[in-house]
Amino acid sequence: MPNSALSAITPDHHVYAPGQDPRRWKALFVIAIAQLMVVLDASIVNLALPSAKRDLGISDANQQWVITAYTLAFGGLLLLGGRIADYVGRKKVFMIGLLGFAGASALGGISGTAGLLFASRALQGGFAALLAPAALSLITVNFTVPKERARAFGVFGAISGGGAAIGLILGGTLTQYFSWRWCLGVNVPIAIIAFLLAIPFVHESKATGEHSYDIPGAITVTLGLVSLVYGFTKAATVGWLSSETLIFFALALALLVAFVVIELRVKSPLLPMRVLLERNRGGSYLSSLIVGAGLFSMFLFLGLYLQVILHYTPLHAGFAFLPFSLGIILSAGIASQLLPKLGPKPLMIFGLICASVGLLMLTRITPDTSYFTHVLPYMVIMSSGLAFVFIPVSSTALHGVGGQDAGVASALINTSQQVGGSLGTALLNTIAATATINYANARNMKKPDAYAFTHGYTMTFYAGAAMLAIGAAVIIIFINVGKDSLTEHERAAHSG
Repeated sequence: MPNSALSAITPDHHVYAPGQDPRRWKALFVIAIAQLMVVLDASIVNLALPSAKRDLGISDANQQWVITAYTLAFGGLLLLGGRIADYVGRKKVFMIGLLGFAGASALGGISGTAGLLFASRALQGGFAALLAPAALSLITVNFTVPKERARAFGVFGAISGGGAAIGLILGGTLTQYFSWRWCLGVNVPIAIIAFLLAIPFVHESKATGEHSYDIPGAITVTLGLVSLVYGFTKAATVGWLSSETLIFFALALALLVAFVVIELRVKSPLLPMRVLLERNRGGSYLSSLIVGAGLFSMFLFLGLYLQVILHYTPLHAGFAFLPFSLGIILSAGIASQLLPKLGPKPLMIFGLICASVGLLMLTRITPDTSYFTHVLPYMVIMSSGLAFVFIPVSSTALHGVGGQDAGVASALINTSQQVGGSLGTALLNTIAATATINYANARNMKKPDAYAFTHGYTMTFYAGAAMLAIGAAVIIIFINVGKDSLTEHERAAHSG
């Protein structure tokens, strides 16, 4: 998923004189290493999942926790992490995030049980919520000249896009020739190198103003989302209408309502409601959440299809996903050029329709179909379309936002994608598990075969395609900003 939208917390003042810090490009190199690590982790784990399932005895119903434990903690704590970085010190929090991420990765790599792996993934997500906003804030305060800042964010964006592709190959290589555990363990040396380089090259900075944290808001929203995901997981094993499932759904509703009430009443809310209530921004976040939910199904279940059904090696599966990453990278350049000319709305609608059609066509897979005829063409269609969504959404999500809310508004894009991915993975995993069991039972199978599992995967692709279509409807209804409303900053960013 694109992380350039994170743009975490915008500083309240510039710490450098016009001369700039001479170490800023070295600092960018350090920050890029950290960003590469976070991006690698997102794509590596998908290829490690089948091997981890076998080693630790993780069930089909619980396999999604390897993904959602990370994304829930990351998305749920990201806004709080940005505030902490601003007030405690961006360099300090950046370095704490590096060490914590390394420690959590090491713990995951030596996990002997599914529970410990899930817990370590959640811990990784928590430290990533400190690391990611601190990294982007450091770029903002190190590069105060617009042209240099655009170049710095260009490097950061390239790392984000290319890192996913590197992660697929590296994850396949490590899983196939060493162990899935190294897909987590590889973070340790990367984090330590970045930590040591940050000491001399990264300059400390803090935000001015009142220092206060919305801890109750962070707790209620995170627990509410965890309860909702757990409700989806329970539905896969005991049914949607069982008392256990309904209790978790009711608890999630109560906690999320409590979060909204808290945000309306506290002095320094984690999520100011005024940021959400402007129609273009609200529509951008809602569509990002829905797209995140639909898109994660492709990565998780297509990865399982390639390795479990087509018997691809992890490395082979990594290369099979490469066209998706390349499609986004290549189409992003076209989208950037068209944005100032056409405005965001047409591009986003076109992109989501393409992505929905591509995902819908993936429902044609069977255990006997070929990657080159039934996967590759539709993967390219999906990725090309999604670039037309990811580029404009960073503009519409910041439409008309005041300076004091710019950081929160930027971070919300990534938060909505992570939270959407968490909820979507949990929901679609439940759909896959239920569809697989029903297929097997209808044919009196003692246990599901390759056709039953593939049927479960295709059901998630139908659901994911529907989500992307709903995302397009949200854009049509809410987004009314035209090309003339793009700010000069946004024009410069997308034209240069």
